[in-house]
Amino acid sequence: MKYRPLLWIIIIITAVALAGCGAEESSPAPPPATGAGETTPAAEVAKGDPTDVLLGATAVPTPIPATGTPTPKPLPPTPTPRPTAMPAPDQTEATKPLTELAEIPAGPFTMGRDDGPDNEGPAHEVDVPVYAIEIFEVSNDQFAAFAEETGYVTDAEEAGGSGWRAYTEGKGNHPVVKVSWNDAQVYCEWAGRRLPSEAEWEKAARGPDGYLFPWGNEWDPNKGNVKEAGFRGTTQVGLFSDNVSPYGVYDLAGNVWEWTADYYQPYAGNTTPDEFYGEKFRVLRGGGWFDEKDQVVATNRSSTSPTAANDDIGFRCVSDEQN
Repeated sequence: MKYRPLLWIIIIITAVALAGCGAEESSPAPPPATGAGETTPAAEVAKGDPTDVLLGATAVPTPIPATGTPTPKPLPPTPTPRPTAMPAPDQTEATKPLTELAEIPAGPFTMGRDDGPDNEGPAHEVDVPVYAIEIFEVSNDQFAAFAEETGYVTDAEEAGGSGWRAYTEGKGNHPVVKVSWNDAQVYCEWAGRRLPSEAEWEKAARGPDGYLFPWGNEWDPNKGNVKEAGFRGTTQVGLFSDNVSPYGVYDLAGNVWEWTADYYQPYAGNTTPDEFYGEKFRVLRGGGWFDEKDQVVATNRSSTSPTAANDDIGFRCVSDEQN
C-alpha cells in the first residue's frame, strides 16, 4: 500500500502525454488563404521541379520593340481647300468635276541641271508658250466621275490585276493611282485637256527662279508626302500647304509620280548612252510617297511603259485655255 501514490502519479503523467499527442495529430494548422486566380509565388515553386518556375512565374515579360512602318508625322493643321468644280472648255454646264487651273506665263526657263544624274543634263533653255496646269493631281472622285460616265476600263483592270478602285475607300480626295499613261490620256481627252510636256511640268514645279523643289532649294521632308514623312500611302491632294510652287501648283514633290506626254529621250547635247532612251517609255516626274530626296527633286526624270500602273503613279492635266 505504501507504493500506491507513486503508481497513481505514473498513471496521470502517462494520460497527459497521450492526450497531447492526440491533439497534435487531429488539428493540423490550416494553409495560408489565397484569392481566386492567385498563383504560387515563383520563389516557392522553385523548391519543387525547376521547370515549374517557368509555368508558375508571375513576372511580366519584357515587351519586344515594334519594327516596320514608322509612325507618321502629324498632318499639317490646315489642309488646302479641295479642288473647285469648273466646266471643261466649250461646255455650258459644270458637269465634270475638274480641278482649278494655274496659269503659267509664256517665256523661257532653264530646264535640267549640270550637277545631277546624267539624264538630267545638260541644263538648257526652253521657251514655253503660255498654258494652264491643274493645281492638284487628279483625284479618285474625279476619275470615278469619268469612269461612271464613260464606262472606261483601265489597263490594270483589263490585265486582271487590282485596279484603281482598290485604293479608293475613304480616299475620294486622294490622287487616283493604278492608272497607266494610256488611262491618263483618255481621262484628259474626256476633260477637254491634255497631259503636260516634260518642259511644262518642270517649269510649273521650279518657278521663275529655277528651284530644285517647289518650295525652294533646301530639302525638307516635312513639306511633302515623301518616304521620310512615314505615311506609306497617298494623302489628300493639296494637304501640305508648303508643298506649292511659286505658280501656285501643289504636290509637285511626292504623293504620286505624274505622267507627262513625252517619250523618254536625251536632252539636246547629251551624249551619255541610256538603253531606255527612245520611243518606247513615257516620262514620269515628281516622285511618290515612297521616294527620297533624289527622286522628288524637280529635275529628276523617270520612265516606264505606257501600260504600267502602280500604287504611286497618278497624273494631272494641262489646258491651252486659261481661266
